[in-house]
Amino acid sequence: MKHRALALLLACLGLAATAQTPPWPTDIKLSGNAFLTPGLRALPADPASSPITLVLDRGAALWTDTSAGASCQSCHGEVDKLKSAATQFPRLGSGGQRLNNLEDQIVACRARGGHAGAKVEDDDVLALSALLHNAAKGLPIHVAAPVDHAAQWQARLENGTRLFARRIGRMNLACVHCHDQSVGKQMRADVISPGNPTGFPIYRMSWQKTGSIDRRLRACYSGVQATIPPAGDPDLRDLELYLKVRANGMPLDGPSIRR
Repeated sequence: MKHRALALLLACLGLAATAQTPPWPTDIKLSGNAFLTPGLRALPADPASSPITLVLDRGAALWTDTSAGASCQSCHGEVDKLKSAATQFPRLGSGGQRLNNLEDQIVACRARGGHAGAKVEDDDVLALSALLHNAAKGLPIHVAAPVDHAAQWQARLENGTRLFARRIGRMNLACVHCHDQSVGKQMRADVISPGNPTGFPIYRMSWQKTGSIDRRLRACYSGVQATIPPAGDPDLRDLELYLKVRANGMPLDGPSIRR
């Protein structure tokens, strides 16, 4: 009975691999890039064709922009001085009450620099996130409990762990049903990956723009026909924390492209 909903979803979406389908990996410690077609994997390596090139160019220009006040470079210096920053988010803010991801931190920094009102999915915020993730490419994810607010951090991690295993929506499915139990199975033109958050932000062809892990998680809620939480919801940050801890030690390989 507990697998009936998943079996129904696989049948409806055509997830079962056909005889013509080549085998896909099933290792839950692989990056999502391992589940892309050869063409999509090759695209980021061609700067003249990759949409990521334009995103990184925008991020580099914003890093030194002083049109509204201090630039990112004014406070932080060259981007490479922050090359390990992207490996350490999400993390608790001062006081230990709010869990912030990298885009949240960029929004806060830009507000201090005169760019008030930014949102985590704004193009400028995502361009700066892409720039920082690109600088950190190849470095291992290292998300750990802070010494001063370890109990609060642990509570958020435990909530993220529960959310990953909680059935939701009309499909009555949990993240674990796809990203643990169905890795390597096909979903129409896509292949289910383990959901390791190494490649964000992502340029998704179906979006025709760059998106954060916040947006991708909300899309999963939509996919199982559950109530979609608003951007920045604490549950989304707790889920991100769980996914990052689950992927600790894996190298960042974003920004990347998805179908």
